[in-house]
Amino acid sequence: MKHGPIALVDQQTPSVFVIPRGGIYPKVVSNMEEIRARKGPIIAIACEEDKEIARIADNVIYVPDVEEYLQPLVCAIPLQLLAYHVALLRGCNIDRPRNLAKSVTVE
Repeated sequence: MKHGPIALVDQQTPSVFVIPRGGIYPKVVSNMEEIRARKGPIIAIACEEDKEIARIADNVIYVPDVEEYLQPLVCAIPLQLLAYHVALLRGCNIDRPRNLAKSVTVE
């Protein structure tokens, strides 16, 4: 969060955090508190049992509390849904994303 990314924080742009329980949990909480201090809105994806995050984040999407090696799987689903709904709200064509052919065919 230091230097570049922290300069982008403002009241209009939410920051999305994936914060399951694990080794980096305290560092992610610290980053969330930095965003909160700068009045940035926060959306967090956290484990069901994690009530501490609700006091920091504006919105919390809870996922099942699973083993650490499965956490990326359960956290990916709400991220995909968030991306889908934001794209719809922005009026993007979700069935034909820009530059898809380039990213698929270029080796």
